[in-house]
Amino acid sequence: MDKKEKIEEVKLKAAGCKKCNFWKDRTNVVFGAGNPESRILFVGEAPGYNEDKRGIPFCGKAGDVLDRLLVSVNLGRNDIYITNVIKCRPPNNRDPLDEEIDNCSEYLEKQIDIMKPEVICCLGRHALKNIFTKFSIQETGTISSLHGKVFEKSEDIFNRVKIVALYHPAVAVYNPGQFSLLQKDFSIIKEI
Repeated sequence: MDKKEKIEEVKLKAAGCKKCNFWKDRTNVVFGAGNPESRILFVGEAPGYNEDKRGIPFCGKAGDVLDRLLVSVNLGRNDIYITNVIKCRPPNNRDPLDEEIDNCSEYLEKQIDIMKPEVICCLGRHALKNIFTKFSIQETGTISSLHGKVFEKSEDIFNRVKIVALYHPAVAVYNPGQFSLLQKDFSIIKEI
């Protein structure tokens, strides 16, 4: 079975998930999109309204910003794989609770295990915190102090992953003047 088939298998399991109450109100499980063979994985926090309606991660205004940022480093959605820590939209777009993240964690872990990405780009503080925890990275600080930095973790001598701390694209939705800062941070992806 190739990576795409393995990802689809896990996606089917997630589609029937009822571990938390999100399943009662969801329109779609927003599992992930893009190229599972990619060396680059983008991780956001949780789907929003548009994502829930369409079943595609980052398809609203923040997704438009993300697309522009990807183009700025000569990447497109087919060159990466993108997912979220949580696969269903929390009520009123609130932050997911730790218990809800724990309930959903197996899906992101399986996506990472299947893909074995060389670079994980964390979009926002929740994604960064989750990935730091998964890879036992003890770095402290806020996304404001960590954005644009790369953290390297070795699982063994053959498997190294670079974790890139990035602001969530929504930052530029609410404050368009911040786009150039996000673009500067994204240029790191091109370098690595």
